[in-house]
Amino acid sequence: MKKNLSEFIKKIPKSDLHVHLDGSVRVETIINLSKQQKLALPSFTVEGLNKLVFKDRYANLSEYLKGFSFVTPIMQTPENLEQISYEFAQDNINEGVCYVEVRFAPQFHINDHQNIDQVLLSVNKGLSKAKTEYNKKPKVKSGELPEFNYGIIVCAMRSFGKGFSKFFDRSLELHKKASLNSIFAMTAHKLAKSSINTRDKYDIPIVGLDLAGDEVISNLPIHYKNAYHFAHKHYMHLTAHAGETLGPESVCQAVTELCVDRIGHGFYLFSEDKISDPTIQDKSAYIKHLVQYMADKRITIEVCLTSNMQTIPSLKNLKHHSFAQMLEQHLSTVICTDNRTVSKTNLTKEIMLAIQNFNLTKTTLKDLIVSSFKRSFYPGTYAEKRNYVKKIVSRYDLLEPLFLTGNSEDVFI
Repeated sequence: MKKNLSEFIKKIPKSDLHVHLDGSVRVETIINLSKQQKLALPSFTVEGLNKLVFKDRYANLSEYLKGFSFVTPIMQTPENLEQISYEFAQDNINEGVCYVEVRFAPQFHINDHQNIDQVLLSVNKGLSKAKTEYNKKPKVKSGELPEFNYGIIVCAMRSFGKGFSKFFDRSLELHKKASLNSIFAMTAHKLAKSSINTRDKYDIPIVGLDLAGDEVISNLPIHYKNAYHFAHKHYMHLTAHAGETLGPESVCQAVTELCVDRIGHGFYLFSEDKISDPTIQDKSAYIKHLVQYMADKRITIEVCLTSNMQTIPSLKNLKHHSFAQMLEQHLSTVICTDNRTVSKTNLTKEIMLAIQNFNLTKTTLKDLIVSSFKRSFYPGTYAEKRNYVKKIVSRYDLLEPLFLTGNSEDVFI
């Protein structure tokens, strides 16, 4: 079976549906742009930053998120946003990722020199440039290789404080008499409205709304219901980080109150000890019904293995990741990177981790790869998406017998 497994994973067309732009900036670019703008860094070498900031293991999610504070300052100009987005697309293309949905929080980058239109247009410009260059290559034009495509997901932030960005500082000042939760909800609603306006005005592939940031009990998904319902009414696809720190109740709210199509992480979906509502007496039944509903509705979980290993201290062995239960329950799942730089990973590594730790068969692997395209928020028409998926499947079927041996239901490892 393992004839040339790693080479096969590199060669097959792949899709990443959960990857943060600001968590995937090249370390060299962080250093160069910081030097140009005279910004402070803990180190101005790749080795230094990898030791001090982008670690192999973090104490918790809060420490993991600290690395972003060194990236956001270099993403405050149209030129830098375009460069970072272009390099991000190149990095994905170079490892065979031919469809990516990159997510980021535009409100972090609004300042006196660029509004949300300019922020989104700059990111799209970089992605589009890389796409155009790649899709002109002879093997892509001939149909031998699938073309590169992308969508942009905008992230509303669960919380923020003074100094996070000029936009957030203005929001806090303008609404200083309001509660923090109401301010967070208002900025999320504003993001939904602004992004949809930009999408429609400039016809750029802003395909989804996300809810990101440190998941805590005071910022449950239900607080962002208005933003999500507005996005839903304007035909925006929906995803949300849930079950990354909190448990099944957070996932349930994202599913039932926000009406999401996908869940980011969902690690604690099966954790009875994470249920805090005293009115939920039969915790096992609560989880069973939630899981069944998600399976029936094909609500997809964006699984990020390395990221969870780094931010969840109790997860000592990857084999104990709830991805195993997700597979057992036949939930719709896709393998994602989360943050290529912060987690020192790429999609090839993440797929290999899944194969090595969860008894995947050839059939399961193919289902995971193809599902990542099928469950995408592809920006084209339904017919165009179907055609694209057919090309992916054809390419996969062509490569599989060249690299893999054995029966479809034999496990790899």
